[in-house]
Amino acid sequence: MATLNLELGGSQAAPEDADDGVWLTCIECGETFAPFDDVRYTCDDCDGLLEARYADAPTFEDFEGRGVWRYSEALPFEQGVTLPEGDTPLHRAPDLEDDIDVRNLRVKHEGMNPTGSFKDRGMTVGVRVAQEVGVDRLACASTGNTSAALSAYGARANLETLVLLPAGKVAAGKVAQASLHGARILEVDGNFDACLDIVQDLAQRGEAYLLNSLNPFRLEGQKTIGFEILERFYEDEGRFPDRIVLPVGNAGNTAALYKAFRELVQGGALAPGDVPKLTGVQAEGAAPMVEAIENGYEDTERWDDVETRATAIRIGNPVNAPKALPGIRNTGGTAVAVSDERITEAQRNLAEQGIGVEPASAASVAGLRKLRLAGEVGPGEDVVCLTTGHLLKDPEAAAEAGADPEPVPNDTDKVLDHLAGKRVGVGGDGLLGKVLGYVR
Repeated sequence: MATLNLELGGSQAAPEDADDGVWLTCIECGETFAPFDDVRYTCDDCDGLLEARYADAPTFEDFEGRGVWRYSEALPFEQGVTLPEGDTPLHRAPDLEDDIDVRNLRVKHEGMNPTGSFKDRGMTVGVRVAQEVGVDRLACASTGNTSAALSAYGARANLETLVLLPAGKVAAGKVAQASLHGARILEVDGNFDACLDIVQDLAQRGEAYLLNSLNPFRLEGQKTIGFEILERFYEDEGRFPDRIVLPVGNAGNTAALYKAFRELVQGGALAPGDVPKLTGVQAEGAAPMVEAIENGYEDTERWDDVETRATAIRIGNPVNAPKALPGIRNTGGTAVAVSDERITEAQRNLAEQGIGVEPASAASVAGLRKLRLAGEVGPGEDVVCLTTGHLLKDPEAAAEAGADPEPVPNDTDKVLDHLAGKRVGVGGDGLLGKVLGYVR
């Protein structure tokens, strides 16, 4: 375990502008703000990122119930707009564990949330804050999962929802979710970062309430992933994991988990030496965080041209990098880039364990394998890989990664012949024989 460099230490006296022990603090200049009096996403003084802070740090004993709102003592409200969300499985993956060669490998499958991704955790809190500040239109830029989650939670709250998507770059399953939940979908001639630029401009003009992870309250819901991992792993193993490996797009989860661990250390529930190493994984075609870690940059440099089949992490300007880079560095973690081929391989590996995920999710396993082969992860480590979205989020990618259907005649004996390895034609030569030149 690494020694944690605490940015939150001891009890925090609530400033005058706190509301029931909750306030916002700029991570750059330290200025504080009331949490709900006005709509703000960044610091009024220096435009730095904001972070929600609490007078009372949480302990494990404070948590009760299930799902995200089990952790209400570490959140700004007792309850939010809920479907419900959270309480996702921490799978065992014994074959992968043996193959990668670590002491313990677990898979935290966030694809089992209501709309199929971790984004639901952020929306249950974020949409509740939108109600508190009195807005009537929600908006986000999205590579797909954010739009699906915001559309569902916006519908639940009876609020108008606007989503901006990069044209032709979002998996069909995610667009279908946003459409069915009643969002207005605007397809932008540009990438995700261009969409986010427009949404931020709309928010600054007061035209919509932004619910991308630039919004500090989104990350409050997402930090509950960290609480769940620690509780469940400790319950099963009697210790905390050494490392958490996670896909990185906008770096919100990296920042959120780091905040969860800092709060538990602040409350005395987690020893600094027990904080897991946060390890980020990006696709080679969209890896500004990896570039920053490898080169010791204080912040990321924007990649204008990004491309990967892992659409959920096809992001070249991660807005939460100022929060996430310290999270990786201060926990002794690292970041690594993996090819699309290795991502697809990891997606298949997970599927062979019965765990169905979209490509971006599988990046965590691909990254772990690469780091283990390089000797940067040791064989004695307990590792949790975070998978962020369900297989059916991107059915086309799943179909491409999976096995082809095998056409057979409408005849039981010929089906048995086919299973026995005998060539059986369907309408002549059979599809697999035509495509693959395949004779069993």
